[in-house]
Formats: sequence, structure tokens, C-alpha cells
Amino acid sequence: MSSAISREDVAHLASLARISLSEDELDRLGAELPAILDHVAAVQGVVESAGDDVEPMSHPVPISNVFREDVVRPGLTPEAALEGAPASEEQRFLVPQILGEE
Repeated sequence: MSSAISREDVAHLASLARISLSEDELDRLGAELPAILDHVAAVQGVVESAGDDVEPMSHPVPISNVFREDVVRPGLTPEAALEGAPASEEQRFLVPQILGEE
């Protein structure tokens, strides 16, 4: 693990990221950031060692379209749709007024 990052460097990184850090956070992150950067370097090493023989992927397992075909089917008539409504008027659902407008 690398040595701690200076408080000034942490403050500079925070300003670049446009985040505000408390005094305690500046001290704590100075000690934690080297470990985080070591982990990032390890992941980057794995990615680089894989080379060109690994194809990029968007999902860890192969997937295919699981949707059914889009087929036009007859729907409900306006009367059938309004049949179960508690209130309707001129082929529209009537709902309680909520905004105080007419």
C-alpha cells in the first residue's frame, strides 16, 4: 500500500470533483485514498492483461430478446373499458378534482 496522500492533495481533488469535504473527511480520505488507488490499479492490470482476446460485453451472460412479437389485437371498446368505472361521462372516466381547477 502507498503512503498517505497529503491533506492539500485531497483538498485539491475535492475541488476538482466539486465536492465539499469537512476537516475530518480530508484527514480520513488522505489515509484511505492510497488503498483505493491500489485497488483501481489492480483492476486496471487485469483489464490490460486480458488484451484483445476478450470481447467487450454489456452483460455478463448472453441474453436475447425475451419479448413477444408485437401483434395488433383487438382491445376493449370504450363501453367495456368504462364498465367497471365508478363514474364516467361522455366516454371518459370521472375522477375527483384535485387541483381546484375546472
